Amino acid sequence: MASTAPTATASADPLNLTPPDPVPAVAPDKAAGLVPIDEEKKSKLEEKVDAFVDDLVAQDANSPEFGKRVDQLTNMGRKEIAEAAGHSNRFLDRPVRAMDSDTKVGADLAELRRTVEDLDPGKRGSLLAPKKLFGIIPFGNKMRDYFDSYKSAQSHINAILGSLASGKDTLIKDNAAIDVERQNMWQTMGRLEQMIHISKTMDARLEAKAMELDSTDPAKAKAIRESALFYIRQRTQDLLTQMAVTVQGYLALDLVKKNNVELVKGVDRASTTTVAALRTAVTVAQALVGQRLVLEHGYEAVHAVRHTRSSLLGSLTGVFVGISAFEFADILKVIPAGSTVYAATGSAHAVTAGRLPYSLGLQGPCSAYDTACSAALVASHAALRALQMQECDTGVVSGVLLMLTPDTN
Repeated sequence: MASTAPTATASADPLNLTPPDPVPAVAPDKAAGLVPIDEEKKSKLEEKVDAFVDDLVAQDANSPEFGKRVDQLTNMGRKEIAEAAGHSNRFLDRPVRAMDSDTKVGADLAELRRTVEDLDPGKRGSLLAPKKLFGIIPFGNKMRDYFDSYKSAQSHINAILGSLASGKDTLIKDNAAIDVERQNMWQTMGRLEQMIHISKTMDARLEAKAMELDSTDPAKAKAIRESALFYIRQRTQDLLTQMAVTVQGYLALDLVKKNNVELVKGVDRASTTTVAALRTAVTVAQALVGQRLVLEHGYEAVHAVRHTRSSLLGSLTGVFVGISAFEFADILKVIPAGSTVYAATGSAHAVTAGRLPYSLGLQGPCSAYDTACSAALVASHAALRALQMQECDTGVVSGVLLMLTPDTN
């Protein structure tokens, strides 16, 4: 019994889109040390701490002066915390512009995509097929209807592009403001880092002094632990918590900026590549409609006599096209395709006749004949004469006439 080996089919990996990672959480105990302080600055801060501790210990534990020094510890870093909190509040007041109702960048991009997809000529089927009412009665023209829908959609596309340009400007301004905000936050975090260093150094110095006083002045050691040391540790925790929040805000602003940059790139692509691709597709469809007819019917004729492209490649096969009327060239004058490089080649009768030999690699004579209603008959006569005079071995004859305007219909 013969066995057949299974056929391996290679399948493309599915496209998986994943959102960017969220801003990592910063624990308060990990917040310290994220912003560097140079050693010279640390030395000066430690000198101030030593002077303050010596002054505090020199005061009587029950005196008002001792209470004033403790109050200074309670208020230490209050200004820096308030400044950092102000940055966080401004950040919360600035949502991601992509989802903001004022710019509507995301909605405009989605709307442009839907509009472009609706106008894709490739999704309209054969624009050259006859349009019939109830599938029986000839009615209208699919090609003309498509071009009319494209022209009517131009104002809508232009409005979307204008809105996208406005949204892009807003995103660029937002990123400039974010750069300034991040610079200010970095400076604020530097001041917070200094206060954290002061508070931790103060904690270590006060703990050391309290241990020294345990044997000589237990009452003052107790006062230092219960008032000064308690408040400095409480303030240290507040500073660390605010530092963690500020660092997360700083990282989140960077994420928002990157998101805005990607949206700006998306707007640029949509405003240039996407719209240009649509216009190119429509332009080519407009400019080459007559030549497409010649190619389609030419291929049908070749296959009808059981020839293939490989069998005709390089053969002495002539192409004779009877083509008449210039209505298509007149239409090109009033549509966008008329101002492009495709207009001249798309409407020239000589170029139309050359499309089939170029596509199939034919080496015989190639001619276009415009003798009004007898164009196809004259082309057939020319093909017969070329065969009789052995100018070619095979002849392909095609006749095409496009009646596109109501004047001729």
